[in-house]
Amino acid sequence: QVQLVESGGGLVQAGDSLRLSCTASGRTFSRNKMGWFRQAPGKEREFVARIRWSTGSTTYADSVKGRFTISRDNAKNTVYLQMNSLKPEDTAVYHCALDPTGAGYDYWGQGTQVTVSS
Repeated sequence: QVQLVESGGGLVQAGDSLRLSCTASGRTFSRNKMGWFRQAPGKEREFVARIRWSTGSTTYADSVKGRFTISRDNAKNTVYLQMNSLKPEDTAVYHCALDPTGAGYDYWGQGTQVTVSS
């Protein structure tokens, strides 16, 4: 079994920055890509960013492009989400997810709360 544990959330003011971390552990696993998703109260879960593990190529949702940066540390099995210029609409529970083979995100973390006050 693979476990994903997120950390780094918190309460910040608009314009501040946060860095989220997600560490994968457990049995030996493949990593095609890892992603960040978020879910605000009363809303559907939405894609935020993803990174292909082998190449480091990244993709972002339009709503965060230019403000958020996803990166990875191979040695630590960790993916990061650097969030700058935070806005109140970024308030959500942020989840990381692992797609081991390219067929879909099979593993999910419990999430970390990010709250941005105006």
